[in-house]
Amino acid sequence: MTAIKNGKIVTPNEVIENSILLIENDRIQGISDNTGNAETIIDAGGSYVLPGLIDVHSDRLEQFIQPRPSSQMDFSFALKMCEREMISAGITTIFHSIALYNDDYFNVSPLRTKENTEKIADLIEESRSCARLIRNRVHLRIEIDNLEAFDIAKNVISQSKVHLISFMDHTPGQGQYSDLNVYYKNVLEMGAFKMENMTAQSLAEHHENKSMLSLEQLKELASFAREKKIATASHDDTVENFDVNREIGVSISEFPITMEAAKKAKEYGFSTVVGAPNILRGNSHCGNLSGAHAILEDAADIICSDYYPAAMLSSIFRMHTKQGVPLEQMVNRATLNPAKALGIQDDYGSIEQGKKADIIFVNTRENAPEITDVFVNGNRALSMQYWS
Repeated sequence: MTAIKNGKIVTPNEVIENSILLIENDRIQGISDNTGNAETIIDAGGSYVLPGLIDVHSDRLEQFIQPRPSSQMDFSFALKMCEREMISAGITTIFHSIALYNDDYFNVSPLRTKENTEKIADLIEESRSCARLIRNRVHLRIEIDNLEAFDIAKNVISQSKVHLISFMDHTPGQGQYSDLNVYYKNVLEMGAFKMENMTAQSLAEHHENKSMLSLEQLKELASFAREKKIATASHDDTVENFDVNREIGVSISEFPITMEAAKKAKEYGFSTVVGAPNILRGNSHCGNLSGAHAILEDAADIICSDYYPAAMLSSIFRMHTKQGVPLEQMVNRATLNPAKALGIQDDYGSIEQGKKADIIFVNTRENAPEITDVFVNGNRALSMQYWS
């Protein structure tokens, strides 16, 4: 038995002080007023004691594999380096976003091919039986104009190598890119090719007659995922999307683009996701919904790292100290709420008896959070000391 004392324990409903957190093997035994028969006593030094963060959407692994357009690293090495960054950000369960694009004009990447998607999924599956720092899972993002994605998705879902799927439509003129000029600017910044003599309007015209996965195919993928207890998300939702999304079988709305859409998603019973970088920056990089505003309006259930892992913990404390949101409510948005949306809440997502002992210690200095220790499955996987 291990006892953690002198910590401010953040539970789903409150912050508890002057109590002891008890851990046995890989599980939380409960919260007590004494150390009992604990063989090991750990002093949290007045830190906040939080559950490990659960990140439902992270593009970071791609950046470790392909740090520059012309430079590709060994996939296994990249995953190990990515794990180190994630654990230092307090993320103990990560859903790596692997995207299947079809469009030469948007997000061109050699990683977003059938072969490399399957290679990454295989690597993450293999990592589950190897020495590791955190739990690695796969979030398969399916662009609906990629007809090949249907068979790829069915294959990896059937092999239980995917743990969350989402449907995306980055067609210009709607969704995230309702402003054609914003779309065109993003395409240029992402280094897409074949841009000679292209304008925002001609780029939009390129998309007008392209083929899409059918509604029946999307419903089939979502149904197949549910059979495997895999959640299905939609991406960059507008108010007009939700009837179709409900028919498909979606249960999570990632990055609704307006407040009206976020509130509509909640009305329909979807879990809503906003990006933590959006909260820190104060706005969306595409000019869409403010994540902070959505939280204050109770229209955002979950925060994810999106493209910047360190933003998750910082956004929790930013919303608590600057906006007055109770700390436990912000912590839930990065732990218990994503666990519930993904159906893993029996084991993960909160400091409660019987759950996995994924724990982080967080100090605050000048209102900025600093992680000192991370425990995964009850084992101390990271310890850092700050000096001055």
